[in-house]
Amino acid sequence: MHISGDTDRSIIFVHECGFKPSAADYLDALIASLAAGIACDHEEALNLFGSVNKYLAYYSDLSKEFLAAQSQYYDEKLDISDLASALHELKGIDRKKGFRVGNYDKLPGKSSFKEFAVSLLAPLLSAVGLEKRLVAGISKDLGEYWIDGSDLNNAILERVRTTIQTALDRDERIMLIAHGTGAIVAYDALWQLSHDPHYADQYKESKIDVFLTLGCPLSDSTVRRQLKGARRKGRERFPTNIVAWHNVAAEDDYICHDQTVGNDFKAMLKQRQVSTIRDYHIYNMVIRYGISNPHSAVGYLVHPRVTRIVLDWLTQSFGNSLPKSIF
Repeated sequence: MHISGDTDRSIIFVHECGFKPSAADYLDALIASLAAGIACDHEEALNLFGSVNKYLAYYSDLSKEFLAAQSQYYDEKLDISDLASALHELKGIDRKKGFRVGNYDKLPGKSSFKEFAVSLLAPLLSAVGLEKRLVAGISKDLGEYWIDGSDLNNAILERVRTTIQTALDRDERIMLIAHGTGAIVAYDALWQLSHDPHYADQYKESKIDVFLTLGCPLSDSTVRRQLKGARRKGRERFPTNIVAWHNVAAEDDYICHDQTVGNDFKAMLKQRQVSTIRDYHIYNMVIRYGISNPHSAVGYLVHPRVTRIVLDWLTQSFGNSLPKSIF
């Protein structure tokens, strides 16, 4: 899914595994969420945001087909309506004070139990080799994706990789925004473009300005063992095409129970494979289906922290690949 702009800048969204609305509806929701945050903070930048090419590396149709075969059900119309309702509520939050812990603690259904349980159990399950099976039980399509060479693995990776290739082939400056388990696929695609002999000759010198991960599980030890390149040594272990990596994690988001990537991927800095890795902690204020959902993509994208990162990239001068004014 692609919405053309009139600049050489592109934002690529990579959604997570599981059920999602149609490509057109979901891209509209993601753009509307980010635009809402920009409008609240710097309305004058909306035209600049509108001029950027926007891609969605969409593979939910593949997940839907796989999950339907597992007898899982999804109400797409209800989900789209609830997304719109969640965004409407987020637009009314005060940008200076509304995203603080005091207001977060008042959200209906707010609970840290899932995040606490995952944080407590993950090391124990990993030690006895059960965590991968637990993840596969919760996210069946991710479990299938982790079977290297499976049809779903190849098809999902191709969708994300070719979307990135399209922007690179157009010599565009790119911000790659990956939410949740979508960060796993995005990372794998970047690794392939860096090291896989089918792609590296053409793309190993190409660069992504900003890799922005939202609520991502890349710091989890089980996840890191499944990543492309995990068994390689030195520079071949990590992607070589990221300039700046910004990771945003929300309180109580159990998908990113280990909320910092900087310590787990610091070898990329030592080997000069990335210029900077920065971690940020936020409170995701979204309410989905009547209760707090700290993992929601809508809640991440509308947050002032994420808006600031995107605005810094949008307004930086040509030739300078690093955000200047992240606070």
